Amino acid sequence: MVVVAGLGLLGLVCGVGFTLLFPAAAAVLWVLVLETSPDDWLATLVGGHETIIGVMKAVGLVLAAALALRFGARADRYNPAFAFVAMFGAGLAHGLYPGLDLAGSLRSLVGSAAPFLFGFVRLPAGWRRAVGWAVVLGPAAAVLFGAALAVAGLHPMADFEQGALRLGASGEPPFLAGFTLVAVYAGLMARLRRPDWRQAALLAVNLLILLATGARVPLLLALLLTFGVLLAQRRLLPLAAAAALFCLALIFAGSLNFIRVVDLFRLGEAGDLSNRGLIWPLFVAAIQASPWVGWGVGAGKVILPVTSSLNQLVGTNAAHDEYLRVGAEGGFFGLVLLIGLLAAWTIRGSRRLAPGQRWLMRAVMVAFALHSATDNTLIATTSSVFFIWVSAIFASAEDGITEAA
Repeated sequence: MVVVAGLGLLGLVCGVGFTLLFPAAAAVLWVLVLETSPDDWLATLVGGHETIIGVMKAVGLVLAAALALRFGARADRYNPAFAFVAMFGAGLAHGLYPGLDLAGSLRSLVGSAAPFLFGFVRLPAGWRRAVGWAVVLGPAAAVLFGAALAVAGLHPMADFEQGALRLGASGEPPFLAGFTLVAVYAGLMARLRRPDWRQAALLAVNLLILLATGARVPLLLALLLTFGVLLAQRRLLPLAAAAALFCLALIFAGSLNFIRVVDLFRLGEAGDLSNRGLIWPLFVAAIQASPWVGWGVGAGKVILPVTSSLNQLVGTNAAHDEYLRVGAEGGFFGLVLLIGLLAAWTIRGSRRLAPGQRWLMRAVMVAFALHSATDNTLIATTSSVFFIWVSAIFASAEDGITEAA
């Protein structure tokens, strides 16, 4: 135990030192490692899924702290992390959900607040640009890494769901889809700031990766925002090309059934909830039992026990609906507070952006709100990538800079 603690302390010191010397490289490395989903491929090899997630989020905390030491801290009065602190206190006052202890609630508080902590740090322009490129390139890097693992026989790149292909690269398809959706957001913002052929090519690549994951809601949101940006820029030729490709896809849909999104439409199951409807009633019941202040941060992890037969059936105990999860953990108080802070944070953070960029960032946050009704957008590792990018954009707005971040 002493040896492990010593190695951990040594790693912490080395990590802080590396971040202080090479802040942009440290952030890029962290983002790219997150996007390879080590909680999946590494856990498959050595185990410790939850431990790996905890370590990755801890690295994010160390990164934020080191950046604050290097560049200084800043006030961020509407930061959504405050909502989780308030929910934590309310949960302790009310009493935690049966099976959730103080240590578990505290760990969940740290994990929930961690993605937002970059909002309290002064982020220089070079660092923001590096992070922006890492976010855009991350899905392609994950696919290449996944291919290397597959060639080595360590992890499959894809799986099949009802006979349809779902690309997961080095992780699982829903997580690759989440990272790729953030990459599309970042690519659209970069295209608004400094349009060139590289951004257009990367945007096309990320849309293809997103299609290959078979994730319906992320693909729909990505296409809506992409078409919105093209319309705003009066890019009618790309829209016409996209419409032509869509028509061709309809004509040859019978030969495209290996793509999950196409196959679900063929089967009439595009609106299927993928077993979410079995999980949601448990969270609704928890909210009804304590509607005002909920059961404490972290309750979402124990409402559906990991040992239950339902967890074994659906393969997860997560809510796949952040409104239900936050409602169970913080009640209406926590849910309203979190939504209010997210809205105020977005309005304040984007107000100094150029009009087109301001419109896009607010549309991205609306898309995030819609996505949160069907996925774990706040607690999954995808949230760390999303909010470090959002923090970088808001920091550039505060500086009045419009670089391609």
